Amino acid sequence: MTPSADPATPHPAHDPFVRVRGAREHNLRGVDVDIPRDALVVFAGVSGSGKSSLAFGTVYAEAQRRYFESVAPYARRLIHQVGAPKVGEITGLPPAVALEQRRSAPTSRSSVGTVTTLSNSLRMLFSRAGAYPEGAARLDSDAFSPNTPAGACPECHGLGRVHRVTEESLVPDPSLSVREGAVAAWPGAWQGKNLRDILAALGHDVDRPWRELPAADREWILFTDEQPVVTVHPVRDADRIQRPYKGTYMSAKRYVLHTVAESRSAALRARAERHMVTGPCPVCDGRRLRPEALAVTFAGHDIATLAAMPLSGLAATLRPALDGDGAAATLAADLVARIEVLTELGLGYLGMDRPTPTLSSGELQRLRLATQLRSGLFGVVYVLDEPSAGLHPADSAALLTVLDRLKAAGNSLFVVEHHMDVVRRADWIVEVGPHAGEHGGRILYSGPVAGLADVAASATRRFVFPEGPAAEPRAPRRPSGTLRLRGITRHNLQGLDADFPLGVFTAVTGVSGSGKSTLVGQALADTVAAHLDETAENGGTAGRAVRAAEGLDAVHRLVRVDQKPIGRTPRSNLATYTGLFDAVRKVFAATDGARERGYTAGRFSFNVTGGRCEVCQGEGFVAVELLFLPGAYAPCDACRGARYNPGTLEITYRGRNVAEVLDLTVDAAVGFLADVPAARRGLRTLQDVGLGYLRLGQPATELSGGEAQRIKLATELQRTHRGHTLYVLDEPTTGLHPADTELLLRQLHGLVDAGNTVVVVEHDMAVAAGADHVIDMGPGGGAAGGRIVAAGVPREVAGAGGATAPYLLAALGSAGG
Repeated sequence: MTPSADPATPHPAHDPFVRVRGAREHNLRGVDVDIPRDALVVFAGVSGSGKSSLAFGTVYAEAQRRYFESVAPYARRLIHQVGAPKVGEITGLPPAVALEQRRSAPTSRSSVGTVTTLSNSLRMLFSRAGAYPEGAARLDSDAFSPNTPAGACPECHGLGRVHRVTEESLVPDPSLSVREGAVAAWPGAWQGKNLRDILAALGHDVDRPWRELPAADREWILFTDEQPVVTVHPVRDADRIQRPYKGTYMSAKRYVLHTVAESRSAALRARAERHMVTGPCPVCDGRRLRPEALAVTFAGHDIATLAAMPLSGLAATLRPALDGDGAAATLAADLVARIEVLTELGLGYLGMDRPTPTLSSGELQRLRLATQLRSGLFGVVYVLDEPSAGLHPADSAALLTVLDRLKAAGNSLFVVEHHMDVVRRADWIVEVGPHAGEHGGRILYSGPVAGLADVAASATRRFVFPEGPAAEPRAPRRPSGTLRLRGITRHNLQGLDADFPLGVFTAVTGVSGSGKSTLVGQALADTVAAHLDETAENGGTAGRAVRAAEGLDAVHRLVRVDQKPIGRTPRSNLATYTGLFDAVRKVFAATDGARERGYTAGRFSFNVTGGRCEVCQGEGFVAVELLFLPGAYAPCDACRGARYNPGTLEITYRGRNVAEVLDLTVDAAVGFLADVPAARRGLRTLQDVGLGYLRLGQPATELSGGEAQRIKLATELQRTHRGHTLYVLDEPTTGLHPADTELLLRQLHGLVDAGNTVVVVEHDMAVAAGADHVIDMGPGGGAAGGRIVAAGVPREVAGAGGATAPYLLAALGSAGG
């Protein structure tokens, strides 16, 4: 279809619509849709319906492809890009910028300042306008960066912290003798016994309590770099012969550092790290820079002090410089103007030196959004992935204001969103559905928001336009006990006392940066984990963050469910993570054909040699290098993307080979594997959390954070456990349509009904309104937060004042509370 061929269709240059024809990306079924430019357009629909496939996989991918076509062929090789989207035609498409939830590989050197480039301006300010000590040479801006050799502290290499071992960390119980395991940092089993026997052979007293040993002996045993070799005569057991052998000694310090640096075992590394003490660098005092850089000041502060301030405080410190002239006024004005945008987006509580890995995906996306707002671009399509993610309702109004400013500057906003406040403010809505996966991929409606009220198949309609009387509220459950934490001191929590009722559903609310995740994810979860871990010495970091805790014995198990990926490569998928693939491989190994050929379950794994296709090594695709053109991926010619060699694919179970079973959706697999008990329960649980549309072999790289979290929850739900379990979830509704949230909450409340405790960090007021207990943090973010504003049943918290109260009260009203 060519637009100019139809007289009713405007010329592409003047067409106010982006017109998509024949989109077939992922589950889209030859979709045709017209999307207006210069408008705020929301793409809605249940999770997995195809919203992101249309907005990102089709519209943005095509804009990116067109841009790459304009780039010189040689330069194209240097740019990472995806293939052309599966679409017939797109007309009226301007250049596009994508702001996604995906985060890059976490690094402690990436920070708020580097993401926003604020740190570049601050370094320039110190270089050009800083107050230098008398006689000091002027420094380049690189000298104020902890990420360059010119600026980094030589002791900690610009990280600000050093890792070391101490006698206390290596020997937590000095009343024990060496033979009794006083040196807890040493490995267990034979290796530990070997080191103790070597010490005895060297003449040390291994049966005397550690604290009674001479200081010089204790120092040598723990910290020596010597590795003497001695002949060991082990104590003979009655039933076995043990011959003398040559043993090499390794001190506890050497063992711990070697294990952390060299071991491939995550469990061994984690155990060794427990015996390390992490603290501020003694040379730079945690400020990461060389002394000569820290000697330069601006407004009476060194650069590390300013970088550690909340952005709102930094702006206030810099404002007096605006009244001057020269470089100081110019650079300070630029910094203040850029910080004001971040503050408007509710991020004023962040410090410039805040590491990127500690930020939520919503915070990261808003940082990038603020950078775009200052870029001055116009005529661009911004494609945003849930910009309201991680936002308290009180901060949503500021987000909408910023989006309006981007639109007013002459840009188009295509937003994938589940937050109903954003949906109601949209100029246009495109609903994809009606359901997820193969049951979705159709355009149910495209038009002004008001018109959605007439679309019966829409899952979004009833949340945008509530109908009928509100449901009666559920009576809050009565707690079975209380877990008390006293003197919590971590980040912005300073000596905080908190009580968590057991046997109920608790929602922890509060504005962004108020301390919710620190309270729940670190203080609560880490304290319980340290109590449950019999091998944890000194309670780990949680023991230092919480002064005292009561009621821990009532919890027998801890389950943390976060939104981190279930794997970072296509080799990790739904079936392998949940354990379903083990059952599938055993089923194929038990077939007559497999037994005749001697195939074991390992033959049906695409991760090991034997049954996999060796051309692509079980990947299913191969990289194609093109001279002067960007590399591309293509299905493997040998296996056609099946991942297995022909011999493996000849084995079938109920008419399907292993590759075809992996291609089944969860919904389809429930019927196909109904007679396999090991698979049936797991598949049913995946359906219960709304993931029936996913394929068993769906790569981890194709899953959203919300899907990854629900997969983890389903993996836990399919296990049978005894005893009281504490489930801790960090914003479990992120990435979920309200209809999917209802499904998830049904499962979480079911866990509580079974006698467990669920604690969630949450911004969705509908979740808080349905909780048994609410803890509201605040009153602000960063230094203005870190306190419990109110705690109690939802109705009590709604009447207590604070940023959350009016939104919770409104949610209680719509819920019949």
